[in-house]
Amino acid sequence: MHNPPIIDVIIPAYNEEKSIPKVIAEIPALVRHIVVANNNSTDRTGEVARAAGAEVVFEPQKGYGKACLTAMAWIKQQAIQPDIVVFLDGDYSDYPEEMKDLIQPILKGKADMVIGSRALGERESGSMTFPQVFGNWLATTMMRYMQGARFTDLGPFRAIVWEKLLTLNMIDQNFGWTIEMQIKAHKAGLRYTEVPVNYRKRIGISKVSGTVKGVFGAGYKIILTIFRYW
Repeated sequence: MHNPPIIDVIIPAYNEEKSIPKVIAEIPALVRHIVVANNNSTDRTGEVARAAGAEVVFEPQKGYGKACLTAMAWIKQQAIQPDIVVFLDGDYSDYPEEMKDLIQPILKGKADMVIGSRALGERESGSMTFPQVFGNWLATTMMRYMQGARFTDLGPFRAIVWEKLLTLNMIDQNFGWTIEMQIKAHKAGLRYTEVPVNYRKRIGISKVSGTVKGVFGAGYKIILTIFRYW
């Protein structure tokens, strides 16, 4: 690992022009590249993110995982590869400044992957819908009984050693992305832990929890992914 470590941030973003500048502004200075994957937004997400200082890559095919993969492809092309990559949502529901706590277990050599757990942190009232809370509980419970993987959340705010991430061969192009990473990390014997993170009401409408279709679509995909890797 470089000294100091090189840290890049990936933010998949779809129609987040109001929130993305706030997210970028609060990312700690220890980060090298902030890579915003503009996931076919119909607003000014890309322009606003670039103006705020981010590297912007465009991914026309809709999908959370697809956006993450496109950002990863951009990082792979850089002359100097990062030590750690942090994933963060673009809706300002996470607290970017908590990144310093998130990466500590990796910096101390105690973990290869750290999940920011909203279940262990403080959640603002209304920040997570009942289907989200229940879905997280169901998914983490199934993972524990079927695979022995111990997590309390599928939170999007997470840090992972870049070289370890590449070995996981991530393929999911949608909402199965977070759980695919966790299951594969567990099966590959990566050392993982969780740190409490706080969570607030997002800016704008959620693509998942904001619609009935989104809730069921994401839930179905997550459960399908658990069985696929069982």
